[in-house]
Amino acid sequence: MTTILVRHKVSDFTKWKSTYDTLDSFHKSNKVKSAQIFRNADNPNEVVVLTEMENINDARQFAQSQGLKDAMQNAGVAEQPDVYFLDKAGSRSFA
Repeated sequence: MTTILVRHKVSDFTKWKSTYDTLDSFHKSNKVKSAQIFRNADNPNEVVVLTEMENINDARQFAQSQGLKDAMQNAGVAEQPDVYFLDKAGSRSFA
């Protein structure tokens, strides 16, 4: 599994989230396994999305797709996103 971490600012989180919520078929057709959305507690228009993909090749192809660029523009992404490709190196539970 590969996770894509994307951080960017949006002009209006409500508009961004509304657009994001319409993209299920786009995500499925691009082999997205799951996604989590986070907002900066001090700036609700700063968004972090963690997207899980089967492998790094699918992740890179998805992140560079014109469809994703168009969706981000339509949703009101206000700056160039920071994008990181992450491979899981371990986990621990502290419960």
